[in-house]
Amino acid sequence: MQVLVSAASKHGATAEIADRIGATLRDRGFVVTVESPDRVEALDEYGAVVLGSGVYAGHWMKDAKNLTDRVAACDPVPPVWLFSSGPLGDPPKPDEEPVDVAKIVEVVPPVEHRIFAGKIDKNELGFGERAIMVAVRAADGDFRDWDAIESWANDIADTLTPTDDA
Repeated sequence: MQVLVSAASKHGATAEIADRIGATLRDRGFVVTVESPDRVEALDEYGAVVLGSGVYAGHWMKDAKNLTDRVAACDPVPPVWLFSSGPLGDPPKPDEEPVDVAKIVEVVPPVEHRIFAGKIDKNELGFGERAIMVAVRAADGDFRDWDAIESWANDIADTLTPTDDA
């Protein structure tokens, strides 16, 4: 089975989560393509899709939402797992779902949606982004839980039937 892992990422942290999910699935014997949403072409070759987005001001990035619409148009729609990356701090804040996830879940009902803590390096941000971080008192640092990410990827692999893998 071929699996698409795709994530919209502004500064690369969410893309690194997608890379780790892809590597874990690959280790489990699946044929995996990891690609940013704006570079995904044909979808008909994939038996499953893992799609994520960095969350900014409570919203998924446009490229990820557009890919969700394209996946929903597939016939049949492959099983889909969604993930959001963005909460910061310990414990991660905000702890609620991104504003537009309810709409995304309506478009393509996922097997599961997960929220993972993110990473932010103030040195990589522009003036406006740094000002927003100060205003919302966002924590600087890497709060991603790699064990939780790999565990979730293994759960996905366990869900896909052994006869479907490569």
